[in-house]
Amino acid sequence: MDVRALEVFLHASETLNFSRTAEQLHLSVSAVSRTVQRLESDLGHELLTRDRRSMELTTAGRTFARYARDAVSRWQQVRREVSDESELTGELSLFGSVTASYRVLAPILDRFRQSHPRVDLMLQTGDQAEGVQRVLAGENDLSVSGRPPVLPERLAFLPLTESPLRIIVPAGDCAVRQHVMSLASLEDEGWRTTPFVIPERGVTRGLLEDWFASHHLQPRVTAQVAGHEAIVSMVALGLGVGIAPLLVIEASGMREQVDFLPLDAPLPPLSVGLCCLRNRLGTPLLSAFWEAARQAYAGGV
Repeated sequence: MDVRALEVFLHASETLNFSRTAEQLHLSVSAVSRTVQRLESDLGHELLTRDRRSMELTTAGRTFARYARDAVSRWQQVRREVSDESELTGELSLFGSVTASYRVLAPILDRFRQSHPRVDLMLQTGDQAEGVQRVLAGENDLSVSGRPPVLPERLAFLPLTESPLRIIVPAGDCAVRQHVMSLASLEDEGWRTTPFVIPERGVTRGLLEDWFASHHLQPRVTAQVAGHEAIVSMVALGLGVGIAPLLVIEASGMREQVDFLPLDAPLPPLSVGLCCLRNRLGTPLLSAFWEAARQAYAGGV
C-alpha cells in the first residue's frame, strides 16, 4: 500500500474537500481524486460519497481511515527506527472544545513544540462531549474531555485539572431570574416549572441527571444544546437556568451576564484530562505528547 496515498486520503477525510486538500498538499485536484479512486478500487468499496455540494465518509471510509492512520503512524515509527532519527516527526490529530483548546491545551502545546518542532499538530474543535467517542472511533489521536464515570477499557485518561460545575442563572432582571430567586430551597415545588438548558450528551449531562435524581428534582427541560459555551450564552440571554464548568464560564466573555446559584448540595467537580487509545499510548508521538501534558500540569492548575 502506498503510504503517500494513505496520507492524501487521511487529509481528504479530515477536510472533506478535494480542493482544500490539493491546495494544502500542493497537488492538483485531479491527483487527489485519482488517489482516492485508486484506493476505492483496491478496497472494492466507496470511501467517500461526494456530489457538487458536499462530501462525507462512508462506513467503509471510517473503517479505512482508522487503518490508514495506524499504518501511517507505524510507517513513521519504522522509518525513525531504521534511520536512527533522534528527532520526532509526523502528525498528531487533537480534538477539544474552543475553551479547552486555549485554556487546557495551550500549555501542553507550548511545551511539546519546544521539544518536538518537526511534529505537525492538527487541531479540531467541537462539542467536548464528542471527545471520547472520536478517540474510540479513531477519528482523532487525542482529545481533551471530562472523565466519564466509567472509563472504557480501551481508553487511557490523564487527569490534568478539575473545574467546579456551577448552576447559573441570568444576571439581568428577567422572568427566569425572578422565578428562581423566589424558590426557598431544592425541595421547593417551583423547580418543576423552572426552565433548564442542559447539554445534549456527555459527562456533564450524566452528572446533572444524577444530581437531579439525588434531590428528587424533575425540572422542565426547555433546551438541549451542544457545548457548554452555548449554554452560558442562552442563560445570559434569559432563556433558562443552566449548568457549565467554571473554566468555561470564566472564559466565555459573559461572566458578568450570569450569576451562580448558591446551593447547599453542590454538583461534583468535573475532572478534565487528556484521553487516547490505550494500545497506542506506547507509540513515540503519543507517548511524547502524553509526557508533555504530564509535565505541563505537574504542579497542578
